Amino acid sequence: MRVPRILITDNLAPEGVDLLREHAEVEVAPTLTEDELIARLAGFDALIVRSATKVTKRVIDAADTLRVVGRAGVGVENIDLDAATRRGIVVVNSPAGNTLAAAELTIAMMLALARRIPHAHASTQRGEWKRAAFLGRQLHGKVLGIVGLGRVGIEVAVRTRAFGMTLLGYDPYLSPERAKELGVESVDLPTLYQRADFITLHCALTKETRQLINRQSLGQMKRGVYLINCARGEIVDEAALAEALQNGRVSGAALDTFEREPPIGSPLLALDTEVGQGCPTYNLVLTPHLGASTAEAQVEVAVDLAQQVLDALAGRVPRYALNLPPIAPEQRAFMEPFLTLAERMGALHSQLAQGAVERVELAYAGDLVARPTEAVKCAFLKGLLQPMMEETVNWVNAPLLAQSRGIVVRESKTDEHEDYQSLVTATVITALGGRELQGTVFGRREPRLVSLDSRRISLVPEGTVLLVWNYDRPGMIGSIGTLLGEAKVNIANMEVGRADAGVTAVMALMVDSPVPQPVIDAIATRDGILTVKQVDFRSESTLCS
Repeated sequence: MRVPRILITDNLAPEGVDLLREHAEVEVAPTLTEDELIARLAGFDALIVRSATKVTKRVIDAADTLRVVGRAGVGVENIDLDAATRRGIVVVNSPAGNTLAAAELTIAMMLALARRIPHAHASTQRGEWKRAAFLGRQLHGKVLGIVGLGRVGIEVAVRTRAFGMTLLGYDPYLSPERAKELGVESVDLPTLYQRADFITLHCALTKETRQLINRQSLGQMKRGVYLINCARGEIVDEAALAEALQNGRVSGAALDTFEREPPIGSPLLALDTEVGQGCPTYNLVLTPHLGASTAEAQVEVAVDLAQQVLDALAGRVPRYALNLPPIAPEQRAFMEPFLTLAERMGALHSQLAQGAVERVELAYAGDLVARPTEAVKCAFLKGLLQPMMEETVNWVNAPLLAQSRGIVVRESKTDEHEDYQSLVTATVITALGGRELQGTVFGRREPRLVSLDSRRISLVPEGTVLLVWNYDRPGMIGSIGTLLGEAKVNIANMEVGRADAGVTAVMALMVDSPVPQPVIDAIATRDGILTVKQVDFRSESTLCS
């Protein structure tokens, strides 16, 4: 058997390199440009990078023997995941190795702000002795708001309980039982903003969380709040934060990540943080993205990634494979549309769910029962969990992430169904109730939703869909159609589902462009309308081709 060849182009701790060399031929090179990497990759089975090397589509298309790409760390923005998936190249990362390092940095930032340590140090080093200027705050008895309770957020919660802090948490995917175990009170964001003395951010960067901290949200916070961000820089509007520091809304802020790195031109750099005439100015602590920068974290990440790369090369399933579906090649043609269906059913549930998810029930019927339904479960959980997760959700880790949040997943199977050759029924239960979706595949390739809350529909889950729950009476369809027409929103297709005539119904309107929020608001106020929700389905397949 040929010994696999592995190329490492960015710094990796020696412990990881040594582990790889026990099982493979390893070559270490400095960070390479795109052209240099293409020229160097020929004949290599695996490539290991950090953030500096860019693994572009052009690189992947030129790598004729490449089977695995490993990213030492969390983010894979520098790797074209879609291109790798299309080529059948497994991409793995190591998101857990720096968890404790990031949590400890968060707490260090909190203490630095509370006691003004960096500013006191700078003053003392200048030969000053201004004790009165550095009056600090104790953490004991203060309220800490944690936005995002993934791995890092949970570790912060565990450690700050020892300070005697009251913990508030916002994470739509953390069950009440898990929150109780952590000693965290689950609240909505406005409540967290209003009550917290300290706020720390640990959420994923999504379109919903981009600039989550802005002028409006800062205005909702308790005056004198302290803000810490060791997650993603784009979560914070730096101009709005600088303004809040200047007007006193925020007493102090600590940032390890920035909208642009390095943060050249950031308004935060223009704030004067020196103490003058016994009076402190702006309490601001800035560090150059040090969340994973501990010796221990670097070793853990390197060893973990090295083992995953070796697992993938040996045909074993890595712990954090980002694009590896557990499906035999001969099953792919049948399973691909069901995996797309399941992921989009999960995405729809995610957008419709009210409150923290407590339980997921998946039922399979018909021919699908004899197929690898574990993959269907993983695809559904991926669609359900991805929108608000701090880390990337994939086929391998979706069940573990659901379990870590206290979400119970139950599966059942029925050999036959009276209406469909195969059927997936997905029910999501939250503290506020449950919702059921059913879906199947028409022909061999077309995923189709066939029931929503026991109301029959026939909806292709793609593009933008406006869902309207209403009383079932004449004039409802025309009323909504008129509003959309006036807004120049074209209806591509429309389905109406109802359980019993004259009671309630749900309209599913497939539109060619997103419906503006004012139009949605206008629809919601119409007589007879119960609920309006615009949903967006992902267009890409979850299956590695």
